[in-house]
Amino acid sequence: MLLKGKVKTGLGEASFWIKKAEDTLEKKTGLKLYHGTLNVELDSEYIMDKNLKVLNKEEYGGMQDVYMKECKLFGHKSYILRTEKNMSDLRDHPLNILEIVSDVCFREKYNLKDGDLIEIEIG
Repeated sequence: MLLKGKVKTGLGEASFWIKKAEDTLEKKTGLKLYHGTLNVELDSEYIMDKNLKVLNKEEYGGMQDVYMKECKLFGHKSYILRTEKNMSDLRDHPLNILEIVSDVCFREKYNLKDGDLIEIEIG
């Protein structure tokens, strides 16, 4: 499946939580993740399977469980992240917004800016 969307500025909260969960996330993904996400706005909602929960809040001392779906962005192994809150009706942003994490900062490496069109591969 190929998703297309536009780069979008996020809320700026992911870097804190990725850093906090860094060791646990590295064990689960095999990647030393960049401390931040790339936010992508799709034309339609993307619904994640609730069976994809990867990180329990107790594992990393967080406030929410985290759901992850493996994907590829610019050929890099990456993950779409959704918190427990963003899987519910109390979400911080709509379901057409994806937060993508990998071992690179996509904005820097590919000189991305808000509005740039990108493609996300989901296997």
